[in-house]
Amino acid sequence: MNYKYNNLATNFLLFLSMVVFIFVFRYFPHPPNFTPVLALTLYTSIYFGLRSSPFVILAFALSDFFIGFHHLLIFTWGSLALISIIAMFGKSFLSRLSLLFLSSIIFFLCSNFGVWLFAEFYTKDFDGLLQCYVLAIPFFTNTLISTFIFGMLFEISIMSKNKIMTLLYK
Repeated sequence: MNYKYNNLATNFLLFLSMVVFIFVFRYFPHPPNFTPVLALTLYTSIYFGLRSSPFVILAFALSDFFIGFHHLLIFTWGSLALISIIAMFGKSFLSRLSLLFLSSIIFFLCSNFGVWLFAEFYTKDFDGLLQCYVLAIPFFTNTLISTFIFGMLFEISIMSKNKIMTLLYK
């Protein structure tokens, strides 16, 4: 089998599985904000480039279609778009670790800004915004932990693939 064809087929299957995983995982019961979505968004964009971003957001949008659309979509989808853009800086292991942390922060800041903006129980001033962010810290903890756990699973996958390719094509 031609290596380029095999690589293309492997990459397509990997990409398809990442997108399907985003779609499916949102339906399984899980602690609040404990999902692979941010890590998947980051690593899909690192692995396949910025051109994969619309497909990741489409997977998110499809799941939102079935779960239900809400007024925070621009903030959640927007944060995924920003995470896809920063993925271009994920060249080394340490930079990808930093980007996992930054991805969690981006999602936290964007989504909770939307909550503050649209929720009726926060005052529309700096104190209300600060209260919104402080009350969201437990959710941020789950986001951060899950993003790192799933990110490390991707790192293991990348290392394994590189090791296998090195052994096969020496």
